[in-house]
Amino acid sequence: MNNRYKRILLKLSGESLMGEKQYGIDEKRVAEYASQIKEIADMGIEIGIVIGGGNIFRGLSGTTQGVDRVKGDQMGMLATVINSLALSSALEKAGQKARVFTAINMFPIGEYYSKWKAIEAMQKGEIAIISGGTGNPFFTTDTGSALRGIEIEADVMLKGTRVDGIYTADPEKDPTAVKFDKISYDEIYTRGLKVMDLTATTLCKENHLPIIVFDMDTVGNLKKVLSGENIGTLVY
Repeated sequence: MNNRYKRILLKLSGESLMGEKQYGIDEKRVAEYASQIKEIADMGIEIGIVIGGGNIFRGLSGTTQGVDRVKGDQMGMLATVINSLALSSALEKAGQKARVFTAINMFPIGEYYSKWKAIEAMQKGEIAIISGGTGNPFFTTDTGSALRGIEIEADVMLKGTRVDGIYTADPEKDPTAVKFDKISYDEIYTRGLKVMDLTATTLCKENHLPIIVFDMDTVGNLKKVLSGENIGTLVY
């Protein structure tokens, strides 16, 4: 099969790992993700993954409860490490080798991230799960995934969400919302669409990293996107 992309950066939201639960990690959902990821790894695609931490802790919402913003963001970074360990465990269980990297030195929980180590892991057929965001406060995991996608020289960033693409408005709230097949970075900005935060969008734009926003919760979609099927929305 002809793969459109050789190396990808997959961004998963922390919330999506909750599955049916109100909080934390739904083992069934993580196992589903692992089997979808193994399926595309078996196609010979090199995979880097960044996961959010919103199912455990969100730095920004923590600040409204009186948590210091820097400490709140650090708590969020730790949440992404927990999620990354859960996914790596599910991948290993599915028979797929994975390596967890951390943006902050946390040996022996994960390996301290460097571009070269992550690329080396992917070239060996391992999945590089890069946790801890950028390692700095005031940056989201979207920005973290944009940065890592550019660093590891990915051909595309795939943003797996609950929605099957980008719409003119929130389709969960506005039934008249229309889906885009493709949209430019600038149009996202001018329309004020909440796809990713501006720092992440700007990083992708300046470094020519295309983004595909798609519904990861429908099993089989990840493979479809990579086989070139027209699902989701392409940001260019």
